[in-house]
Amino acid sequence: MQDDDAAAQDDAADGAAAQRAAAEREAALQRDAAQEASAFSHPPVDPDITASYGDHPDQVIDFYAPREPDPAVPAPLVVVLHGGAWRAPYDRRHITPFADFLARRGFAVANVEYRRGAAAPEPHSVPIPAQGQGATGPIAGRWPDTFDDIAAALDALPALVREKLPQADPRRTVVTGHSAGGHLALWAAARHLLPADAPWRTDRPAALRGVVALAPIADFQVAEKLDVCAGAARQLLGEGKFAERLPYADPVHLLPTGIATTLVQGRTDIVVPQAVAESYADAAAKAGEVVGLTLLEEVGHFPPIDPAADACAVVAEEIAQLAW
Repeated sequence: MQDDDAAAQDDAADGAAAQRAAAEREAALQRDAAQEASAFSHPPVDPDITASYGDHPDQVIDFYAPREPDPAVPAPLVVVLHGGAWRAPYDRRHITPFADFLARRGFAVANVEYRRGAAAPEPHSVPIPAQGQGATGPIAGRWPDTFDDIAAALDALPALVREKLPQADPRRTVVTGHSAGGHLALWAAARHLLPADAPWRTDRPAALRGVVALAPIADFQVAEKLDVCAGAARQLLGEGKFAERLPYADPVHLLPTGIATTLVQGRTDIVVPQAVAESYADAAAKAGEVVGLTLLEEVGHFPPIDPAADACAVVAEEIAQLAW
């Protein structure tokens, strides 16, 4: 009887734990949905000027001048790389309120567009758990086009800034990016560490003051284990090419960069969980580099780019610490 009673108590405890876990999961989903709705509630903000860095329609950069510039002091330049799991439905327009927020904080801003996944659903479309729960969408990214574009945009940027945004000081450039854009920001700062045969490799580190990566997909293998954005990293690299292309694309393989880097991560992010950022920071430490990791309580995936959220002000301060 005692054994039966003990087993019944264990079953009851297990059932209660499962109920608590389910309730916590439901609360997290509701919180994430509310935070996403807030981030996407702001109307798009048109840029001051747009310039092309290539012939494809997606090879453009939107420039935002600082709203109250000091004519005696050129403004630091913030390069913004948007997220959206490298998938076509999510272009730079959704992050324009964030770009405007930074411009109102005194920064000059370059909001970069780049080629993403197919524009229409593929025969093997997958669910997109971020920015549209339960929706189906196209394959993430294009190889090598997505990387071609980021490299080309960053290479073209100094000359474009001098021509289109004279209020900016390209010598004080910080790259920031959200989610998939956070991955691209980390990658852009590490091109000098790419394999010798990589077409995007540079001879020396980028002339950057730093990188501020927001909930970045910073470790592809951890992201795959957690099924971040329904396997977006694997799709980006191409089916059957994941392991082969990791050294060319995965930021955790490209350390130490020698460039000041800060990760901003919500503790309650269920889209790109905290473990992904922590893995990158741990890898950097093992490589002899200190990477800042700012963890925000009760913050999910979207508040860092939501001008109405306190987390967005934290991001602006992290950028300012590197830029000014």
